[in-house]
Amino acid sequence: MNTIVASCVDDTAPAELLKRGERLLEPDVYRTCLNGQPAVVKDYTRYRGTPLSPIARLLVRREARILQRLAGWKHAPALLGTIGGLALGMEFIPGQTLSAAQSVGIEVFEQLQFALERLHAAGITHNDLHGTNVMVNGNVPVLVDFTSAWRSPRWLPVHPVSRQLRRSDRKNLLKMRQRLTGTRPSAAEAAQVADPRWVASVRVAWKRFYRWFKG
Repeated sequence: MNTIVASCVDDTAPAELLKRGERLLEPDVYRTCLNGQPAVVKDYTRYRGTPLSPIARLLVRREARILQRLAGWKHAPALLGTIGGLALGMEFIPGQTLSAAQSVGIEVFEQLQFALERLHAAGITHNDLHGTNVMVNGNVPVLVDFTSAWRSPRWLPVHPVSRQLRRSDRKNLLKMRQRLTGTRPSAAEAAQVADPRWVASVRVAWKRFYRWFKG
């Protein structure tokens, strides 16, 4: 578990809204207290009683399982529990996001690269790695928002799709590092994240379909 800010004194105190979910199946996110501990809650309860409720419950269960597997890891928030099946409570991480950071040392990205390698070794890809989903707490990067994360079955790690998901995570890390530190990828790093031909073909086909669909 990561460094905790001052304990909450009252679990019934009003919650602080951090982000209003406006897109489809996007949760409301707020800061509150759970069992006397500062927490962040992702809340899908507005979908209760709707046809989207089963999907929202699935999203909560999936993210909870990922956080359970990462329990005790300093690069992910601790799971504090689920609430009514449609809300997920997790440890509040003090600090700032990479996107908001004024300056970030290369050592933060060295830690982040190591953390990503450990995550991938456990068969997990984040799949939404960008500056607002990385908190920096005391110079330690903490990955947040595992909604899109995927854990590959043991028989699937060498599958082309699994390899592409890991490649995409690494590519996003290199983009963030270059933007915030000015460090360009080495030739070896660029080769590691270069998309194979089948990925480029899928992207071209998707763009053509999307243009056709949009008219």
